[in-house]
This record gives sequence, C-alpha cells and structure tokens, in this order.
Amino acid sequence: MLVDSPPEQRAESAPAPPTRRAIRVLGLFASVALLVLVSLASIAIGAKSLPLGDVWHGLFHDSGTYTDVVVGDRISRTLLGLLAGAALGLSGAVLQALTRNPLADPGLLGINAGASAAVVTAITYFGVTSLSGYVWFAFAGAAVVGALVWFLGGSRGATPVRLALAGTAISAALYGYLQAVMIMDDAALSRMRFWTVGSLASATGSTITQVAPFLAVGTVISLLLARPLNAVAMGDDTARALGANLNRTRALAMLSATVLCGAATAACGPIVFVGLMVPHVVRSFTGPDLRWILPYATVLSPVLLLGADVLGRLIARPAELQVGIVTAVIGGPVFIYLVRRRRTTQL
Repeated sequence: MLVDSPPEQRAESAPAPPTRRAIRVLGLFASVALLVLVSLASIAIGAKSLPLGDVWHGLFHDSGTYTDVVVGDRISRTLLGLLAGAALGLSGAVLQALTRNPLADPGLLGINAGASAAVVTAITYFGVTSLSGYVWFAFAGAAVVGALVWFLGGSRGATPVRLALAGTAISAALYGYLQAVMIMDDAALSRMRFWTVGSLASATGSTITQVAPFLAVGTVISLLLARPLNAVAMGDDTARALGANLNRTRALAMLSATVLCGAATAACGPIVFVGLMVPHVVRSFTGPDLRWILPYATVLSPVLLLGADVLGRLIARPAELQVGIVTAVIGGPVFIYLVRRRRTTQL
C-alpha cells in the first residue's frame, strides 16, 4: 500500500524554482547566441548570398578569390555593426538613466547633431572627402557638444531637466546650421547625403581601428556606472543618502555617452532609434536594475542593428537599403507605441 509523504517532505524534495538571477543569466547567454547567429547572417547574406562552407573558407583562408574578398569586406561591416550597435544601445541606456526618461536617446543631448554639423563643416570649409577624415571631425563635434550641454545644463549643478533642455536647444540650432550649409553648397549636399542616412556599407579595417579605443573606454566607464546610476535613478535625495556622488556620476555618464555615441556616429553616420528601442525593451523584462540593463543592451543592440542591415540587403536586392533608413522605419511605429503606452500607464 502506497503512503503519501507529508507535505513538508514533498516540499523539501521538490526541485527549487529557478531564481530570477539565474533566468537573467540564461537570458544573457541566449542573447549572445542570438548575436552570433545574426553576425553569421550578416557575413553570409548580401547582394549575393554565400553558402556557409564558403563563409567558413573565407574566414580562415586568404586565397584572394572573389568569395574571400567579399567575406573580408562583410567581416569589416559586421564588426563595425557590432561595435556601433553596442555603443548606441549602451549610450541610450546610460542617458535614459541620467535623464530619468525612458524615452530618451543619444540624440536628446545633441550628440548626433554635433557630429553631423562637424562633418558638414569639414566638407564645406576644409575640403575633407574621405571617411577617415569624417571620423575625427564627427567625434570632435560630438565631444564639443557634449561638453557644451554639460556646461549649459549647470555643470556641477546639472539636473536631468536642464541637460535635456540644453541638448534640445543645441540640436535645433545645429540642425538649422546643417540645413543652411547644405542648401548653399551642392557639393556638401551630395557628399553628406550618404553619411547622414547612416550606413555600415563603408566599413573598413581603418575605420574600426580608429574608433575601437574610444568605444572600449566608453563601454568600461558605462558598465562601471551601473551601481551609481541605480542610486541616481531613485532621486537626488535618496542618492545622496546612499552615498552616491551625484556630480561625478553625472559627469562620467555624460562623458561615456558622448564618447560612445560620438564614435559610433563618426564611423556610421547618425543612426536613430537603436539607443531608444533596445534599452526600453530590455527594461521590460530585466526591471530597472542597470546592472542587468547595461549588459543586455550591449548585446541586443548589435542584434537590432545587424538584423536591420541584413533586412536592408534583402529588401532591395541587388542594391541595398541603408541601415539608418531601416531602423527609422522600424523605430517610428515603435516609438509611437512606447509613447502611447507610457501615456496610458500614467493615466
């Protein structure tokens, strides 16, 4: 005759449910696996699709054949997509925490506008025509605007509202300057047309080498700010009570976001919505803890960017649709949905 065990014994012998931390760790590994798959698709898919065997051969052999050259070019494009996507997502997450606005993105503080204005100035007044020249002007423009926003926002007394208002004002002024110069200079208009769309098509090893150190520094600073930004997100009084240094945290957050977004924009042009969408989506399943939001955004943002790039190649074969256009088409409806959802939640 079978006798049921007491409830206490059955509870002790039952397997413990997975903890939330374990689920997050597994989700992060799954995100990395998804990133690997999208990266392989980015190398294999283009105007001409390549079998996986040819891709494998091109990765580990250099015989100078057409396939090997194509794979080499796509590897550079994929690496730039990985770096730029991670930078845009990470900078977006940092800025959303800094401004306490889940709908903020790197363009909110004028960083994209600063890079664009610097590039059009380089083309019009300094005769710069190469992408390697654009990189340094774009990065310098982003850095100058970042510093100006910090100064106008109150520097040591900066608040999220002041920073957002300063960034919006500077963006409006710079985009007005940008449009005026491009209208008056046909050469600048033709050269800027491709860069301002946002593209990975011009990726080279030289471009990656130039921006990689800045992206590495910005990534390290951002990830180290997870705990202080968690405190800042609770409000100034609570952050001070928890021992957070508000001025230092905000200054470093501005620095890291400027470096990340500036370098990514310099290499690819202004690509919109990646820094907005991914951190917001990540927050929906990780919660508000930036110790999880930042790593997830670093991994999933390149998934979005590379996925959009692959989609652009498939839609317009044998030509391609630039990744900046694809992310804008995807991001517009998503942004409207997020705004309406946020408004409904507040009501």
